[in-house]
Amino acid sequence: MGGIQSSGSTAFPPLPIVGQALRAVTERLAQEAGDPTNQAPLWGDFEWRIARAVTVMQGMSSILCAGLRWKRPLHWQRFLEGQREHVAGRHQRVMALLDRIDTQARHDGISLLALKGAALHRTGIYAAGERPMADIDLLVQEGDLAATTETLGSCGFAMSFGTWRHRVFESQIKSTRVPAGFGEHIDLPIKIEVHTSIRERLPVSEIDITPLVFRTAEPPGINDYPSAASLMLHLLLHAAGNMRAHALRLIQLHDIMLLATTFGPGDWEELLSARPNGQGLWWAMMPLAMTARYYPAAIPSPVLVRLAAICPRYLRKISHRRRLADVSWSNIRISAFPGIEWARTPKEAVRFIVSRMWPGRTEKLELCHFAANHPGASSIPWYGISHSARILRWIFSNPPRVQCWIVVRAALEHPL
Repeated sequence: MGGIQSSGSTAFPPLPIVGQALRAVTERLAQEAGDPTNQAPLWGDFEWRIARAVTVMQGMSSILCAGLRWKRPLHWQRFLEGQREHVAGRHQRVMALLDRIDTQARHDGISLLALKGAALHRTGIYAAGERPMADIDLLVQEGDLAATTETLGSCGFAMSFGTWRHRVFESQIKSTRVPAGFGEHIDLPIKIEVHTSIRERLPVSEIDITPLVFRTAEPPGINDYPSAASLMLHLLLHAAGNMRAHALRLIQLHDIMLLATTFGPGDWEELLSARPNGQGLWWAMMPLAMTARYYPAAIPSPVLVRLAAICPRYLRKISHRRRLADVSWSNIRISAFPGIEWARTPKEAVRFIVSRMWPGRTEKLELCHFAANHPGASSIPWYGISHSARILRWIFSNPPRVQCWIVVRAALEHPL
């Protein structure tokens, strides 16, 4: 896969050129999201195609559609407007499904917590069509998992796959038609991810915030986070986990920024006093610092100062150099040990290296599931080779990431 340059009859630019364009376009669009200018970029067709890929990977089509001051070229504006229409239509489907789940959960006596995007919509921070929602994330008590499976079954969903983080439920009514086009689409299947805990590996030690975001005495049905600070805590942990994996999306920083603008001193104090795993929020500085980089007025400086004091020295140093293009899907290259800088001790770093060199059974099953179910993955032979062969390519050929390359390839092939 290190030498992928074409698909069928379509010839693509060399991978270094694609990578450079991804970085430049990502940073320009991120700057426009936080501080819009009046001058459209002077890009050619290649860069505008890359811009489409970046917008899709970063989940920012609706935000840019409403926020950009320049409306040219026309094909770009039409692309953003079309994406926003699909996001708005999909939002209606997601909300209707959430209402069905809420009604059924009340009937079955199951308490659920709507997570992330659904929660942000419920608080009114976003209106319909402003934020994409690929899936529905729900948190349940471990003891309610079996009952929740039955509740979702009554809504037409069955579990298809499980990971260490969540269980995936898919509609039992399978569509016979895969939506054509590129990017967001109203008809793409909606998946439900059910969590029994909220935790991330940074990079191998788990940070668990479940007791801080889900109370044990919630009424049946879909509930909200206990407070705005607990919602922010989850957004920051999720962003930190994605930064570690080089899978951050700009929409996550946008979420943090919008929620931060509603905070008063008491909210920040509640957040900073949280002690998941009996520790301070040493991992929260990176996502907040990056949010502040692209949205300068969003995060109070005293908050960053307090977090910097408990952030490990090397991670704090790295935070001043990292850009969105480094730690997001716009980073097209596979890193052998992505996010090793999050290790706080040499022992943690060694454990992380070992986990990458010799992944466990669960990690291998996740790779197989992605290869079998993700559109376009089967056309790229990365998952068909042995893990030892993948390791050699990490080290010697620095290949492109499959998920990123699929989106970029689709953007380059799709007509303007």
